[in-house]
Amino acid sequence: MEEESQRQKKIGSVLQRDLVEVLQGAATQGGLHGILISVSKVKVTVDLSVAKVYLSIFPNDKAKELLEGIKSNTPLIRHELSQRTKNQLRRMPNLEFFIDDSLEYIDQIEKSLKGKEDPIKDPSTLDKRKKS
Repeated sequence: MEEESQRQKKIGSVLQRDLVEVLQGAATQGGLHGILISVSKVKVTVDLSVAKVYLSIFPNDKAKELLEGIKSNTPLIRHELSQRTKNQLRRMPNLEFFIDDSLEYIDQIEKSLKGKEDPIKDPSTLDKRKKS
């Protein structure tokens, strides 16, 4: 995979900053209190036509439901973003939203290490290593 260009990184960071405000604002206006939406990363394609947006949503049990809501409102989100970034971007990339489960993965590892099933001491506890 190629290294991201400076332009891709710059557009990604502009989108990331504004997306946090748009999404968190929409959640608050929609009466969703106690929900934290963070944009963990935005990866823009080489041709700058698509921005893949990775979200961390807390509490985790609401993530799937909120992701569906965000996906169904993508045109509105994209419009709001284009209003905010019109001085920085000529064309707004299409937005694709994904759940960033890396925190969940790290949490699972920590639980495994703290629990009785330590995968370092007993590698058979890891799913990948189990023989079927």
